[in-house]
Amino acid sequence: MEEIVSLYSSSGDHMLIAECWFKSTRELKEFVKKLSSTRG
Repeated sequence: MEEIVSLYSSSGDHMLIAECWFKSTRELKEFVKKLSSTRG
């Protein structure tokens, strides 16, 4: 996923934190849709 510019491993409530950059709200919506359909 080329939108992810940084990915961090963490302990606590959230195991992964991703920094993502988008040019528009439309790109963000498409990314969320793609991410929600990913298994794992």
